[in-house]
Amino acid sequence: MNPKNLLVATKFSPPRINARHIPRTRLLARLREAQHYTAAFITGGAGFGKTILLAQWRQELMRAGIEVAWLSLSHDDKQFPSFCSYLLAALQRLGIDGEGDMLHTGGSAQSMDAVVAIVASAAEKNGKELYLLIDDYQHVEAPSSHKLMQKLLDHCPANLHIVISSRTTPPLSLGRLRMQGQVEEIEFAELPFELEETRAFFEQNLSTLKLTADEVRLIHDLTNGWPASLQPIATMLRIRPAKRSKLRSLLWKSTDLQSYLAEDVVAYLPPELVEFMEQISIFRRFNADLAEFVTENAHAAELIKRAEDENLLIYRVDSDDSTPWYRFHPLFGEFLAQRLSQRGQAAVDAIHRRASQWFAEHDLLVESIRHANLGGDLDYAANAMEQAASGTWGFAYISPMLHLLDRLPQETLFSHPKLFFLGCLTYAFTGRADTAERWLEQIRKTDAAKNPAISSKFALMDAAIAVQREDMERVIDLLEPAHKVPLENQTMRYASLAGLATAYLSLGRYEDACKLYDDNPINPENRENDMALVFASVRAQMCLTEGNVKEAERIGSSILARSEETFGRVSVPANICAAAVCDAYYELDRIDDALEVLANRTGTLRSSNPDVMGRASICRARIDVLQGAPKAAFAFLETQAAHFNILGLDRPMAYMFAEQVKILLAMGDHILAAERVAKLNALSSIYRDATGFLAEIPAIAAFARARLALVDCNPKEALEALSEARRFAEKYGRGRTMVSANLLTAIAHDSLKQDEETSRCLVQALQTGARLGLVRTILDEWEHVGDLLAGLRDAASLDRPVARYLTELLERTAHTSLSQDAAPAARGNLDIQRGTLTPRELEILGLMAQAMSNKRIALTLNITFGTVKWNVKNILAKLGVSSRYDAIAVARQRGFLK
Repeated sequence: MNPKNLLVATKFSPPRINARHIPRTRLLARLREAQHYTAAFITGGAGFGKTILLAQWRQELMRAGIEVAWLSLSHDDKQFPSFCSYLLAALQRLGIDGEGDMLHTGGSAQSMDAVVAIVASAAEKNGKELYLLIDDYQHVEAPSSHKLMQKLLDHCPANLHIVISSRTTPPLSLGRLRMQGQVEEIEFAELPFELEETRAFFEQNLSTLKLTADEVRLIHDLTNGWPASLQPIATMLRIRPAKRSKLRSLLWKSTDLQSYLAEDVVAYLPPELVEFMEQISIFRRFNADLAEFVTENAHAAELIKRAEDENLLIYRVDSDDSTPWYRFHPLFGEFLAQRLSQRGQAAVDAIHRRASQWFAEHDLLVESIRHANLGGDLDYAANAMEQAASGTWGFAYISPMLHLLDRLPQETLFSHPKLFFLGCLTYAFTGRADTAERWLEQIRKTDAAKNPAISSKFALMDAAIAVQREDMERVIDLLEPAHKVPLENQTMRYASLAGLATAYLSLGRYEDACKLYDDNPINPENRENDMALVFASVRAQMCLTEGNVKEAERIGSSILARSEETFGRVSVPANICAAAVCDAYYELDRIDDALEVLANRTGTLRSSNPDVMGRASICRARIDVLQGAPKAAFAFLETQAAHFNILGLDRPMAYMFAEQVKILLAMGDHILAAERVAKLNALSSIYRDATGFLAEIPAIAAFARARLALVDCNPKEALEALSEARRFAEKYGRGRTMVSANLLTAIAHDSLKQDEETSRCLVQALQTGARLGLVRTILDEWEHVGDLLAGLRDAASLDRPVARYLTELLERTAHTSLSQDAAPAARGNLDIQRGTLTPRELEILGLMAQAMSNKRIALTLNITFGTVKWNVKNILAKLGVSSRYDAIAVARQRGFLK
């Protein structure tokens, strides 16, 4: 055994923790709950913050005055003598002398029992709470070492607590401790950062550069919250901030990350395991049977188990199958796939083709088609896609279908009726109505149009295109006669129902839409059908269109959660539903929630149906304005307007122009605002007699003209324009539109000194707003209408619910005004400001700044979830803000937070 003076002192010192290390509050709370347990184990892959978590726990214990010993293990400690020397030396730092000289080189059972007895007795006599923290236990290999640790755990006195971190699950028997409730186990799946922690990491590590919500969400989704992968990104962004526009490629191509994976993850693995993982890296998910078939390795199951046991960035995928499915971390999978590509394209294609065969044999057609595409087997992919059309086709096929459409000659598509039909729908569903329409025109001129397999589908294809064109009268003409006829494919049935429901609500036929839902309830077996979820989400869209925002939030948030859980965050049903949920959250002034729902959803903003893209774009721009970035909002609207122009979508484009008018007038740019109004007037003249969604365009233009006229001190012209907007709102039952029209009309009447009319319009706006639960529709006009509404506080014309609603709005805006006035206050006033928050509110505010959710705050402080919500509401009100993000910003300005 090594003499004591030869022990490396740094092994007893933890790494330094600085302000850039994100507190793992959720995990520390777990350790805090288990503070008096015999043992705790933290196991997970490389770079997931096990050591930092252990160091943070040590720091917390020491602040409480508890004695702690630290031990970091390394490759040099894999044998028993070295491990034993360092273990006993660490115990000595707790005042426990284990008399290690009694242990022989091999560690006999008798000598181990004696040493453990001495350690246990010495610790118990000490009487204090003692903690031994052991890091990197995966380096321990000698059976005698594990045996010694097992005996120590089995005979550990109540005041000695052992916390072990390891990349692999230690070969220790914990059954007895589990039965006694004396062990805490934090496993691999719990170690990744959550979104709030990723956001906090970049706020701490990028002092001058602030990432947008989209950028944070993109990084988080691509890294899966892997802490080690965030540092190279932060370093690169600090050095080259211009690289933020290429975040996706920055992640894949980071040399630091590639080196880390090569040197710290795979360098010490057996070549057979590395080669095996490279071969299966092309899969989005895999199981042992698939892996064995593709690699022709009879030991596939054992190799997967070893990868899982060693936490090699491999995760189990939730599945109802009896055989477990797995996936690699996306960055690790890409790293392995790059190594695989060095074997040549032919070798990679061969793996894809074998994979396609296996998936086909197991009736997993989406994955079969994907790998057939990637392996260059287009004939098989085309035939499999046609097979899917008969019963299983859904949104999951869109990605492989687009891949196939880019490669197949048009003649081949026209000779495959079902494939042609799916191609048209795919283009229509992804915002490429021009292509779908062109295909239909071409095929109608050929003999293929005489084929019933094609001609029978013309109505649904035409309707899908009409939905994109927002020609809702045509949608009804096409779908209403046939929607009761059973379709062979449930996705097609729900697509037809979703299109018809959208058409009804666009025309204000809400009773017909409700009857459609009553007559066509979603069967239990179809609850997880992707298009059934889209059909269900249209109901939330209908509530929003009427103005019933609370009901829209209730329906939409539930459907969004189901869509994300079943199909993933960026799936088509999730992206479609996200627009409605974001709109509802924004209207309810839940700005943080709206921002999180919309973050990094390119599909929602760029390749969905017009209403979804327009609604999401408006919310995104308005949030930017609320966060003090009107120029960024204007630039975004300009980009979206150009995109909608290319797609031929005039209504979303009109909305982009109208939002720009509001921003330009607020910035004092009257000339450019007038130019945008002129564009809107030109669009309005085209759609003067339009119906449904397209009838909104003249109303949009009317609002823009009214805003410009009010700024020009021309209230009569504003009233003329607003009368057109009011007629639209009345005809189509648009509650929020009517409230906005009443507010602007009140401003115009006030300019004309028409007090009675002013009061009448304000009262009508408040009555409708109170009934529908609107918030931001009124707050967004507060700068111009706030004083007028304040004058109604004691008006006898307001009934009690409306008066209470007005009081809530006034209190909300009063707090906002106070916070804006107080932000630049002198340092000498900080004590007065700080006095407005109670000690409990200050405590909760500090945890909010650590990116903790309300649930975690409740867990950390051992209080109820309702108490936290109540305190957070008070904090927001006292600071005069509407979101947690703004609360933290204002709190830092005032000195509440360091």
